[in-house]
Amino acid sequence: MSSVPAARGTTCAGCGTELASTLLRCPACRRLVHADTLTRLAAEAEAHEAAGRRDEALALWRQALELLPADAAQVPTIQQRVGALAAAGGDRPAAPAPDFARRFGPVLGGLLLVLWKAKFLVVLILTKAKFLLLGLTKMGTLLSMLAAAGVYWTLWGWKFALGIVGSIYVHEMGHVAALRRYGIKASAPMFIPGIGAVIRLRQHPATPGEDARVGLAGPLWGLGAALAAYGIYRATGSAIWGAIAHFGAWVNLFNLLPFWQLDGGRGFRALTRRQRWMATGALVAIWALTSEPLLVLLALAGAANALAAGPDEPDTGALGAYVGLALALAVLSRIQVPVATR
Repeated sequence: MSSVPAARGTTCAGCGTELASTLLRCPACRRLVHADTLTRLAAEAEAHEAAGRRDEALALWRQALELLPADAAQVPTIQQRVGALAAAGGDRPAAPAPDFARRFGPVLGGLLLVLWKAKFLVVLILTKAKFLLLGLTKMGTLLSMLAAAGVYWTLWGWKFALGIVGSIYVHEMGHVAALRRYGIKASAPMFIPGIGAVIRLRQHPATPGEDARVGLAGPLWGLGAALAAYGIYRATGSAIWGAIAHFGAWVNLFNLLPFWQLDGGRGFRALTRRQRWMATGALVAIWALTSEPLLVLLALAGAANALAAGPDEPDTGALGAYVGLALALAVLSRIQVPVATR
């Protein structure tokens, strides 16, 4: 569904020309069809910015972009504001580093950051319990979850089925949390048995870097769910929790495949060609360390991506997060646990 309202009336307010409801500009006088609405949205967005309500301002500026033709003079200015607001909560740029640190620091720093965050992901998920329950209030999400759980139940038993559905749900809510942070409207997760779950975007990220962070948020939260399951397995010795942890780690690692609309593909699109080669080399190194076969597929897809042109500006955060997630998930996926699903 689109948040773009239909044109008011059937004629242009400026020249009286009849208009189709989908037009954003009058073909006769070139007047913007939603000029009044755009003025209101801009005023409200600026008021939210002045009050420090960044999320509300982001949502309004994105809505304004949907009401503008692609060639409108206001589009570049609004896109810059969206980019600035989206980046406002990020880390401050680091000071210039020596050549070695500039080349490899982002990867090592990102790895340490992911591993450090992983230590607290269980606590994070517990503190976000109210947010995680949000999706369950949507009837479509709840019914599709039950349908998916029923399919998996017939294959592996109810315990493992609930673990699968829970792992996928946490992964998808990671995307939802990141989308909310950037003020991007989207649907609640919808489960598709045998495939996973999907979220329909009603707006789109403004930059490849923003899209990368939304994409990688899913595996990050999924890593937290896998670590929580593994922690319960170590504490109780219950094989079912070990199996759930292994499944969650492997599925989230698969989602890092740099291909099409998978999370890894979204992460790679923010990387320069050189960074893509660095990520591919890191995947080969992680494969040598862990012997996880899936990494061979990831590395091959990474090399194919590295042959294509990328952005001009490097994204050190996306590179470090991608490599760190790949390492953490690969290590967790190789932990041998008894398989008992019933």
